[in-house]
Amino acid sequence: MITVENLTKRYGSFTAVDDISFEVTPGSVVGFLGPNGAGKSTAMRMMTGLTPPTSGRSMILGRDYRALPNPARHVGVMLDAAAQHPGRTGKEVLHLIGMTIDAPKARVEQSLELVGLTPDEAKRRVRNYSLGMRQRLGLAGALMGDPQVLILDEPANGLDPQGIHWMRQLLRAYADQGGTVLLSSHLLHEVQIIADELVMIGRGKIVAQGRKEDLLGAQGTRVGSLDNERLSEAVRRAGIEFSGDRTGLLVKATPEAVGRIALEAGIVLTELHTTGSEGLEQLFLSLTAADARDAAAA
Repeated sequence: MITVENLTKRYGSFTAVDDISFEVTPGSVVGFLGPNGAGKSTAMRMMTGLTPPTSGRSMILGRDYRALPNPARHVGVMLDAAAQHPGRTGKEVLHLIGMTIDAPKARVEQSLELVGLTPDEAKRRVRNYSLGMRQRLGLAGALMGDPQVLILDEPANGLDPQGIHWMRQLLRAYADQGGTVLLSSHLLHEVQIIADELVMIGRGKIVAQGRKEDLLGAQGTRVGSLDNERLSEAVRRAGIEFSGDRTGLLVKATPEAVGRIALEAGIVLTELHTTGSEGLEQLFLSLTAADARDAAAA
């Protein structure tokens, strides 16, 4: 179980993560999505004790990560697969992890087998690994403690199509056996296949969250305005369900009803159209459009 409550991180006047809250329950895979710079990695670093939050908290298995006894035996973390000593062999990397966390020696071979690294590959220096092999080794390190929870940032980066398919099966099997998985990825098609729930952030704030089927099958109206915060309040006062934030809203009402709410509140609309059965890519693009690098440059 991962619980995030009002988690916030500020660097001076810049807010990297802005009051986010969500849960990841055992037996589920949650896709943690957002454009580059949206705050995903910062949030994950706070969850795993690497970055102190400005306010709010995160708990894993009911405790602060740093309060867990031997955390790596409970939580497998992969935030940067490239952060491995290039002069060591893959097997040496895992042996050192095992010694650090007091894992059984047999766990090295088990982890290598789990991630599909052969004995010959395990004997190679990490400097000679492809990006995909480094990803597999990073995941093997996360699995060394036989953890109950996995927190993974872009674990499929650099994998070929077969590797991506293998990764999907591995994480799905892990969750189906009661594990908890928080997965950040830009491979939206793969997330759409594997995830049970989605948490989407833009500019540090959650813009959508919920069960995948509910978000992708939502019928309603996509709306944007010159003042989305006031629009959110107006929709809330009208008692209508919605998701989204400053970048735009997905409202469970007809375009006419949403237009009337905006008119009564004196809010200028910039976007208003029906939605339904959107794919994850389209939902991602619509909810994070204002946060995208290309949109900003344009």
